[in-house]
This record gives sequence, C-alpha cells and structure tokens, in this order.
Amino acid sequence: MSDKPSPHLAHLLLFVLCLSGCSDAPERVHPLSIDANAAGLAAIEQYDADGDGMIGADELKDAPSLHSAMANLDTDRDGALSAEEVAARIRNWQEAKVGLITGVSCQVTYKGRPLAGATVIFEPEEFLGDSVRACTGTTSKRGRTGLRIPDAPHKIPGASPGFYRIKITSPHVEIPAKYNTQTKLGREIAENGTGEVVLNLGK
Repeated sequence: MSDKPSPHLAHLLLFVLCLSGCSDAPERVHPLSIDANAAGLAAIEQYDADGDGMIGADELKDAPSLHSAMANLDTDRDGALSAEEVAARIRNWQEAKVGLITGVSCQVTYKGRPLAGATVIFEPEEFLGDSVRACTGTTSKRGRTGLRIPDAPHKIPGASPGFYRIKITSPHVEIPAKYNTQTKLGREIAENGTGEVVLNLGK
C-alpha cells in the first residue's frame, strides 16, 4: 500500500491550510453606515449660530471642512448650506459603496519649507457620528505623508469618506493653535478625487 496521501485527501488538507491562513487576511472595508438626514440636521445644529436653519458664509468660517467642499455641497449656489445639502452629499458617499479612499496624501510646508516629522491628524466632524474614524500620518523630510486609520482591522492605508478637521503638531516647531487645537484647516475626503492635500502653514 502506498504511503502517499490520496489526491482527495491532499486537496482536503490544502483547503484546511487555506482556511487557517486566511485568518490573517485584511478584513473587508464596509461602506459607511451614517444616517444622512440626522447628520445633516446635526451639522446645522453645530454650526448655525444665528438660528436661521442654514450654515451661512460667516458661519462657514468655523466649519473649514464644509467650506472646502462648497463646490460639492452648495447645489443651489446660494452661498449657504442646508441640512438637506449636507445629507445629500453623505448619501453620495454611500451610493458609491466605497468604505475607504486609498492614495490620500498630504504635503505640509511651514513658512515656505517642508515640515518634517509633523503629526497630521484628520479628525472627523462631530455631526458624522461614530462611523467615521480619525486618520493620521507623520511627514517625511520632504513634508509628505500618507494617511491611515490607526488600529484599523483592515490595515489598508487610506481614509473613510468624510468631512474632516485637520490638526498638525510638531515636536520640533511650535505650530500656531489655528493649525491644531483651534484649527481652521479642513477637507472633504471623497471618492471623486481627493488626491494630495496641500497644507501651507505660516504664510
């Protein structure tokens, strides 16, 4: 009798090994589960200082992520944002069925020079709830960094679609509060092309 395993047994063993090896595979990145209507109303509640039910031009100064995305948000071109306009943009993200935008990078300069060793944090807007997580990166000597979600199970570099406030700190340079604790920086990350985010600080 041959000591070699039968072909059927060999295939079974290979199948078992594949199953055990797959436990280390990256988890699937699911699309965002945000209640778009609730998020739109929450955005108005957060930023509508004068109570007129809209986020106007003056109020957008305190909402840098929304201000940066006006071309995508302000569909009626009146210079202000309604809850429905914010909700509609979130539904666009969801309809794309993309849970992670890869290839997002930052170029950071300070007073005209690349800022090396800086920590860049993209912090999601509060009105988005808990579905969107912060993403971070540390700049190279050339002031460039990619973004990733810390401790994400999928381990894939990138960021979720969302509206983000951007905070930048450095162990070597004192960065003004308007770029971190009181940040005036913001950006939308979306499937239709975020590309490289260029941040010129201390002009």
